[in-house]
Amino acid sequence: MPTLYNERLILFLVGAVQFVNILDFMMVMPLGPDFAASLHIPLSELGLVAGSYTAAAAVSGIAGSYFLDRFDRRLALATAMAGLVLGTMLGGFATGLPSMIAARVIAGAFGGPATSIAVAIVADVVPAERRGAAMGKVMGAFAVSSVVGVPLGLEIARFGGWRMPFFSVAAMGLVVALAAAWSMPPIRAHLDAPRPKVQTTLISLLRQPTVRLSLACTATVTGAAFILFPSLTAWVQYNVGYRREHLGILYMVGGGCSFFSMRAIGRLTDRFGGLVVALVASLVFAANSAAAFFTPAPLLPMIAVYVVMMVSNSSRNVVLNTVTSRVPGADERARFLSLQSAAQHTAAALAAMGSSALLTELPDHRLDGMVNIAGVSVGLTLLLPVLVARIERRLAARALADRPLRGG
Repeated sequence: MPTLYNERLILFLVGAVQFVNILDFMMVMPLGPDFAASLHIPLSELGLVAGSYTAAAAVSGIAGSYFLDRFDRRLALATAMAGLVLGTMLGGFATGLPSMIAARVIAGAFGGPATSIAVAIVADVVPAERRGAAMGKVMGAFAVSSVVGVPLGLEIARFGGWRMPFFSVAAMGLVVALAAAWSMPPIRAHLDAPRPKVQTTLISLLRQPTVRLSLACTATVTGAAFILFPSLTAWVQYNVGYRREHLGILYMVGGGCSFFSMRAIGRLTDRFGGLVVALVASLVFAANSAAAFFTPAPLLPMIAVYVVMMVSNSSRNVVLNTVTSRVPGADERARFLSLQSAAQHTAAALAAMGSSALLTELPDHRLDGMVNIAGVSVGLTLLLPVLVARIERRLAARALADRPLRGG
């Protein structure tokens, strides 16, 4: 008999965990110019700071794929959050590029698995027919962190120094981790279910074409975003001339629009399928990037650039998580999601570090080479609908092949 869970409570707690986890990652990029000036880090090397987090998350994701399915999801989530809190706190004590990278490596090593476990919890608790809407709610943490967390962090840094946001997020993470450990019920359905005679291994998962397509899909979505994001704030300030004290408005408005559109995107994905939403969101994201970076000056006001970028990117992430959640079985879900996390963070690390290689900081702090990284982003963006179409065809064929067995 299936275990009954309080879905609303679990989704709230998972959303809170995701809020802290995403905020920890997102705030570093907008704060980049602030701590770069204090720690004497060239603006063109900010991609290394973002890439160190994602590279560590990729390694921990591969390692976690071997054992995360062996534990109660609640215990695994609490452990991952404890490590994330430690890494975030150490970021506030950084004294230069090496110590900042070391702190981000620790945060990434635990933050990556925290994301995988959170998504696994949603997939375990929510039936497939309502999972798109549930993913939209949880992914709304991205929008909330943009609406509230990042602007607040920028203001805290403006008045209290760049270290204060790191300490604030670490304290918030500790509270959320304790609340999740105390209030979330044990989630052991994946442990109590009958085990197949042949256990799914990492290699056997990678041998499945649908899994490989899912990982490629994850890599393209992430790479398209993170070749742009680490340098975006510096470009806005120094290339476009946007004032530092107004940066929070960009994230607040863009994140607010993402927040209100997220649930609608989840419902549209459930109703029309991932391909339609992926196609529209990808075309919008690519067109917005071209309008912002392919011309001497952005064709749209900067606030419009941020709104369109954040809404279309978050929409692509909802589609990605909804479609790929149907790929693994219950007993292999955390292992699959760990692989997916590894692909996501590897792509982000390569993209962020690649952006540093393609960019040059000019004497007046402007960044030269943004058109190059925007071109790579657009190319990766347009691959998503192709990959989603192939995944959905394979899932439909699998469902058709399984139907006689279930009915017999």
